[in-house]
Amino acid sequence: MTELFSLPLSVLNVGVRSFAESVAAVGADVTQIEWQPPAGGDVDAGHALARLINEPRVEDANRSALAAFLNAQPVLEDVQPARDLIPALSAGRLLLHAGPPVAWGEMCGPMQGAIIGAILFEAWAKTPEDAAKLAASGQIAFAPCHHHGAVGPMAGIVSPSMPLWSVGNRAGSNRAFSGLNEGLGKVLRFGAYNAEVLERLHWMSAVLAPTLSKAVKATGGIELKPLMAQSLHMGDELHNRNTAASSLLLKTLLPGLLESGAPLDAIAAIARFIAGNDHFFLNVSMAACKAMLDAAHGVRHSSLVTAMARNGVTFGIRVSGTGNAWFTAPAPLVDGLYFPGYGPADAAPDLGDSAITETAGLGGFAMAAAPAIVQFVGGTPADAEANTRRMLRIALGVNPAFTIPALGFAGGPVGIDARKVIDRNISPVINTGIAHRTAGIGQVGAGISHAPVACFVAAIEALAQTISGPATPPTE
Repeated sequence: MTELFSLPLSVLNVGVRSFAESVAAVGADVTQIEWQPPAGGDVDAGHALARLINEPRVEDANRSALAAFLNAQPVLEDVQPARDLIPALSAGRLLLHAGPPVAWGEMCGPMQGAIIGAILFEAWAKTPEDAAKLAASGQIAFAPCHHHGAVGPMAGIVSPSMPLWSVGNRAGSNRAFSGLNEGLGKVLRFGAYNAEVLERLHWMSAVLAPTLSKAVKATGGIELKPLMAQSLHMGDELHNRNTAASSLLLKTLLPGLLESGAPLDAIAAIARFIAGNDHFFLNVSMAACKAMLDAAHGVRHSSLVTAMARNGVTFGIRVSGTGNAWFTAPAPLVDGLYFPGYGPADAAPDLGDSAITETAGLGGFAMAAAPAIVQFVGGTPADAEANTRRMLRIALGVNPAFTIPALGFAGGPVGIDARKVIDRNISPVINTGIAHRTAGIGQVGAGISHAPVACFVAAIEALAQTISGPATPPTE
């Protein structure tokens, strides 16, 4: 033993850094290994995770779910009123909203404001006061967009008369829907419902949507994966930055717009509207991601995350192998940059279905493709690349369809594995806008948030309950 201590000492220290500092202080060679117990030391979660790690049924299910996602072929097919695309909206009074289920009395300010605006748009009430009373009366039903194959940014409100993009998965039979992006400023998705907002919504319904429908049909359907892949190479990440994608979409639609038969002044107004809105493609991106992820949903035993969504009160996830259950935690605040005159005290908690882009490996997961995004959400280009590389550690694979120049044109991370999130204590990163907590004020900044780990702990515990009996050998 004496001889051992006389030899050169090389130490590996796991965990508490102060132990390594003590060894280094006496001149020994020490390497610090960063490690934390899974799920922050939650014993029950650790036991549930242990049942799922290297479990053949889970591994087989994840291969099937990931293949279904990667094989999906989202195609932009049409624009139609919501009632014609979502059967539940064709009768009665139902409004869809972003995020997990939430009752009127529990909704955040922007969502309540957007619901008031939707009621006025549908002419179910004549004044904002009457609309608020109607919303609280129980005569209107509310449901998450995700329950009806749809997604919506921020408040995410969908009413029967609102036009929706329709995206079909041509490798399967599922479809996904999302509204048309209104642009920035006073808009419904941030809870505004003044005359300007309602006038724009009526113009979008009466002029923009039917003309876009003709233009989309004239293309025979727009394959979205190639367009999205090109946008990644042009500096978009397809959540908070859609500049290239919006331009490419307008370029694709322009011949059909000119051949639509619409008056030239209407076509000019539509072209100006799209060209002046760098976020116009966001809603298309969301519907495409929803269509791809729904193709991977419902694979028994799979730990692949198929939705992350926020309603300004709770953050929720869905996992392929646990059906339509939501696993929720309080919605976090967003850490970011604020517009002049605003700060964290003005912000609503994280809000919107747009995290479907991160769930599909875009947005925060593809930040390395969009270094300029840091001017909007904070950080440096190196931070953007680091975020993408870090997300590779919780992914089931990489996406060969969505490659990233900064990674040597390697595929970006895809397929969030709920097991890896809690095993490695790495929470999915999300690029997002920041809404003012008061309805109608609008966007006050943008930044980064992280999905609460508690959602993944609950999901893993539920998934572990689906595993019973001895392990089965993996299929070839």
